[in-house]
Amino acid sequence: MNKETRKKIATVISIYSILMAFSLLAAAHPTTADPALMRNGRSTVKPIHSVAATVETHPVPNAEDAADDSAIWIDPVDASRSAIIGTDKQGGIAVYDLAGNQIQYLPDGKMNNVDIRTGFLLGGQSVALVAASNRSDDTIALYRVNPSTRMLEDVAARRVKTVMAYGCCMYRSAKTGKFYYFVNDKFGQVEQWQLFDNGKGKVDARRVRRLKLATQVEGCVADDDLGYFYIGEENVGIWKYRAEPSGGRRRTLVDSTGPRGHLAADVEGLTIAYGKNGKGYLIASSQGNNSYVIYRREGRNRYVKTFQIIADNGIDEVGNTDGIDVTTANLGPAFPRGVFIAQDGLNEGANQNFKLVPWHLITGEDQP
Repeated sequence: MNKETRKKIATVISIYSILMAFSLLAAAHPTTADPALMRNGRSTVKPIHSVAATVETHPVPNAEDAADDSAIWIDPVDASRSAIIGTDKQGGIAVYDLAGNQIQYLPDGKMNNVDIRTGFLLGGQSVALVAASNRSDDTIALYRVNPSTRMLEDVAARRVKTVMAYGCCMYRSAKTGKFYYFVNDKFGQVEQWQLFDNGKGKVDARRVRRLKLATQVEGCVADDDLGYFYIGEENVGIWKYRAEPSGGRRRTLVDSTGPRGHLAADVEGLTIAYGKNGKGYLIASSQGNNSYVIYRREGRNRYVKTFQIIADNGIDEVGNTDGIDVTTANLGPAFPRGVFIAQDGLNEGANQNFKLVPWHLITGEDQP
């Protein structure tokens, strides 16, 4: 064997060794972002459970990445008249009925996340208070729901400036009865604000707490009864804190992205399905593989299962989801055991919108 032949063989062996090394590395660290696992930007790896939406809302007015988060207002007199409040981060906030029809749109700014709490005393009256993060001026957008019209009415006492507004959620303390608003920015900063009646029938706020995470955050949710605050660090996982202003910085990791967890970055929306006796579910939007991950609400938030929303009932599949929301309340014939709502970042043939899935189709149970 001459020198030139030996050199060619050595080159072939070297290339083969490199290819084998990459193959073993890929097997040890699989990724749902691998093009071989994707189709038109959607994961082809089927999660544990598949469901389909039965209702979708009208698309938001603005194009491209616009729809983001939602909150559910439950009509205390007739639950079938309940409404969905959805944000349009390119220009405003909308209200939809349970059939998906838009009944109000307020071009009040670039609203990113939104949340709602009932029982807020305003001017001596108990109201449903809605808070949203306004990215136009980094303020807290504050509304009450008019129960007769289902329309939003501005109740902000002033422009309350926060960190660079991004994700947000609300918390009502079972311990004190006080109401709070959590807001975060793209740099991991989190602020907690107490919301209160300013004595003139308007809502004001004071900052009571600050937290700092290492990287970008957005989706968050608070458990009013158990007193916890959950936040998604998009490329890391879900963190659990105490929700009271005195809760400090101590935290636990609920779940992580990557091969050791059940999440695929980005971790986006978070919501809680309240059950009886402190039970129920914590749910996360796993945007990296277009799925939703369910955990137990109680204890150490044990993983339950993962599901996806497929195309059926004349409604397209759901992908690239930002915000989510859920209720286990009976909302009438269309959603007798509650509803799960997901923003659809890939709404086919139209601007983005929100998809509604009967909650019992996800749990497979009559009650959580």
